[in-house]
Amino acid sequence: MNKKYPIGQLSYSEDYTDDELDNWLNDIALLPDRIRDEIQGCSDDILLTPYRDGSWNTRQLISHLIDSHSNAINRIKFALTEDSPSIKPYDQDAWVEIEDQFGLPLEMNLDLLENIHEKLVRMYYSLSEADWKRTYTKEGSGTYTLSHSAALYAWHSNHHLAHIRLVTREKANN
Repeated sequence: MNKKYPIGQLSYSEDYTDDELDNWLNDIALLPDRIRDEIQGCSDDILLTPYRDGSWNTRQLISHLIDSHSNAINRIKFALTEDSPSIKPYDQDAWVEIEDQFGLPLEMNLDLLENIHEKLVRMYYSLSEADWKRTYTKEGSGTYTLSHSAALYAWHSNHHLAHIRLVTREKANN
């Protein structure tokens, strides 16, 4: 198994179906509960174990998901209020390091992730057919429609959930 991409790379087509869209939004909506279920009863040792050499640990993955998916909310707002705005990327590793310094309780971050996902899903469900075609351009990555962003954030949710499962299931088997 490729530990960097345990679920593979994102596969997306602008010819998506309503069922695919519903599945993406469902995956986004369920991520906080899926993470809670996966890490329930895990020790700090497990939560601080990277899923592969040089990778983030579970606490850092949760912080990264908060950063990334809160940025998704802003990207949607930019796309809805501007004509294909340019979105500045951020240094994900530096942001995770800064988050580590704050020492926030895990439960606080899980609650924050849950609220971000609730808002993100509500925003996506409020979009009109024309809104789904609105775009933003992320420097260095290209142009995304809002439908592509929904697929991306669903994939991103499942991608990092798979990373968390690599650690929790490996530790459970030892």
